[in-house]
Amino acid sequence: MGFSTIIDILGSTLIGGMLLLILLRLNDAGVQNTYTYGGELIVQQNLVDLVTLLEHDFRKIGFCADWKKLPEPTEFIVAADESSITFYTDVDADGNVDTLQYYAGPTNELVNTPNPRDRLLYRVVNSQTPRGSNLGVTEFKLVYYDELGNKLATPVLNTSKIRVMEINIKVEDVYGYDTSNPDKDTTDMYASAFWKQIRLVARNLQNR
Repeated sequence: MGFSTIIDILGSTLIGGMLLLILLRLNDAGVQNTYTYGGELIVQQNLVDLVTLLEHDFRKIGFCADWKKLPEPTEFIVAADESSITFYTDVDADGNVDTLQYYAGPTNELVNTPNPRDRLLYRVVNSQTPRGSNLGVTEFKLVYYDELGNKLATPVLNTSKIRVMEINIKVEDVYGYDTSNPDKDTTDMYASAFWKQIRLVARNLQNR
């Protein structure tokens, strides 16, 4: 075997190795893109479902099919804080007044998902056992304003002043991609989507 033949073999091996490395990287990039796009789709769907429910419930603050059973309009909102709210409404429109509460659970409650920021968002009707759903919520923040547009401090001690609300929600992928890799920034591992409802007005809050 001549020297030139050895050089040819080494060159071919080097080129083959480089091509194989490129193919492996392309495959890894393809897998990552597929996983990322899938995660973004799930995040968007979760956010839409969550926002639809929240807007429906919040706009029905102080609603009841039998309005005579409602308390005074100043009492429609029972309690209001930055990450929780309790109010009177008629959830199933059966003419009976219900108490509906929304609140975000602590971040250390979910230990089975890699995302350190996700938390359960609870929706509690009357005295039912709280049951939260993990839609990847990492932020649930409420802001309240009076009739003049002034921001109210939380917790709101006098809920009768609330006329308008602002809702801020952020949803992230609960699993992410390559979350075990210590060389990656954790903020880039999870697809996310943010939604803000500015000046959400419940009709019955304006009738006070």
